[in-house]
Amino acid sequence: MSKTQYVSIEGHQIAYQEMGEGTPLLLIHGIPTNKSLWRNVMPELAKSHNVIAPDLLNYGESNMPKDTDVSINAQCRILIKFMDAIGIPKANIAAHDIGGGIAQLMAVNYPEKVNGLILIDSVCFDSWPIPEFEPLLEPGVEEKTTVDEFVDTLQDFMPKGVYDKSIMTDELKKVYLAQWSNEQGKAALFTNMRRLNKEYTQAIAGELKSLPHETLILWGEEDNFQKPKYAPMLEQTIPNSSLIWVEKAGHWCLDEQPEKILLLMSNFLKGKTF
Repeated sequence: MSKTQYVSIEGHQIAYQEMGEGTPLLLIHGIPTNKSLWRNVMPELAKSHNVIAPDLLNYGESNMPKDTDVSINAQCRILIKFMDAIGIPKANIAAHDIGGGIAQLMAVNYPEKVNGLILIDSVCFDSWPIPEFEPLLEPGVEEKTTVDEFVDTLQDFMPKGVYDKSIMTDELKKVYLAQWSNEQGKAALFTNMRRLNKEYTQAIAGELKSLPHETLILWGEEDNFQKPKYAPMLEQTIPNSSLIWVEKAGHWCLDEQPEKILLLMSNFLKGKTF
C-alpha cells in the first residue's frame, strides 16, 4: 500500500492512502475496521482509477479526539469536506458496513458529489446497530473493562464475521484490532459504538427511492451481522440498483472473496467516468 497522507478537516487529522490516476474512487470502511479493509483490491483498482481510502475520524491512523460527534451523519460531513480539501469534486464511492450508511447519506445530501455507488454488506434502514455490540454499551462496562479484556472480546467477535473461520487469522485480527489495543483506542471504539444510530439511515429511506446514481449492491450470502434479508430491500428501494450475492462469504467478504469483489467492482466501474 502507498504511504499514509494526512489532511486537516474541522481541526482533526484525517489519514488516507491514495493510489493511481483517473476517475476518483473513494473507498469507505466500516466498524471496527480501517482503510486496510481495501488492501486486497486497491492496487488493482488503482490501475484505472485515482483510488482514495481514508480512515474515518476516530479510526485507524486518523485522530481519535474525545467528545466529538462520530455518527455517520458527522462522518458524511467530514468526508465531503475531505473531498474538497484534496481537490476531488466528484467520485465513485465504494463502501462497506457503516461506510455504506455514510455513502447513502452522501448520495442523498450531496448527489452532485457522487457518481456510481457500490454498497457492500451495508447498514441500511433499521439493520443496525448489531446486537453483538449491545452488552458492551451497558452502563459501567467501559470503565470496568481493561484494554486486554476488550481486545479479547474483539478477538472473539471478528471470526463471527466470516464464513470460512480460517480467513480470520491472528495476523488479520491485528490489522483491524491494533488501532483499539490501547487506552485511547479502547475509548475511541466505545465512542464509535455509542454513535451507531439507525435513525440516520431510517431518515433517508424515503429519499433513497429517488437516487439518480447507478448502484451496485454486493452482499455476503452468509453475513451474520448485516442480515441478507436487507439486501433485496435495498435493491427494491434504490431505482438504478442491482444486487449480486457473494457466495461463501460473510460480512468481511473483502477478506474472504477479494478476487470476486474486485472483478465485480471493476466491471461496474468500467465506463463510470465523468
